[in-house]
Amino acid sequence: MEKRVDYLVSWLQDKIENAGADGALVGISGGIDSAVVAYLIKKAFPDNSIGVLLPINKTVEEQDDALAVVEGAGLEYVGIELTDGFQATYAEIQKQLQEKGDWNEETAQLRSANLQARMRMSTLYAVAQNYNYLVVGTDNAAEDYTGYFTKYGDGGVDLVPLINMRKEEVREMAEYLGVTEDVINKKPSAELWEGQSDEEEMGITYNAIDAFLRGENISSEDEETLQNLHNKSEHKRQIPQGPPKFSEE
Repeated sequence: MEKRVDYLVSWLQDKIENAGADGALVGISGGIDSAVVAYLIKKAFPDNSIGVLLPINKTVEEQDDALAVVEGAGLEYVGIELTDGFQATYAEIQKQLQEKGDWNEETAQLRSANLQARMRMSTLYAVAQNYNYLVVGTDNAAEDYTGYFTKYGDGGVDLVPLINMRKEEVREMAEYLGVTEDVINKKPSAELWEGQSDEEEMGITYNAIDAFLRGENISSEDEETLQNLHNKSEHKRQIPQGPPKFSEE
């Protein structure tokens, strides 16, 4: 694990130096993935790294796990509450679509969650530009394969050091780095809404996804669920597509 951590730290340093940036930042949710990235960027840039807490419908002071992560990593942080901005934006969207008669209540909760993720992304880039830092993402191999991230939300980042690591490997690295047990054992959740759970929303456990990614057999039901998630989210893993170059010939 020491070699893998050193490899990722060196990779981050090289990528950020080659980009002409001065350091790195990560959005801290209080989950295990952002915790591991927080520790990695602190190792890579001891004096030029920062964590950003972006609560919505909560205060910065209520982000106990996120605050424990930055304290444990010794990482400087800034907290920016986005509640007012989010509520105003979403209310205006709802108002205008309702007046037009096109408001779709069935997808309202997910649209709200995705808007939150995209507002956080925009805020991270505004902070990053202030410092001339790159934004480091937290997606792991399981989330990448299933598309369990918001396009241009938490998926909108510059670097993804955990992209080849299964969830179990992220846990192992978290233990090695000294992330607190509370964070390591926390139920995986993007906190998109009250009581939201990653595994319940996906309909499959991270253990099953990890087993598949290790090349092991999983139940036919789990494999069908996983392949449906993978196929439906293919567009998230591609750059925006354009048509072939037009020719008059």
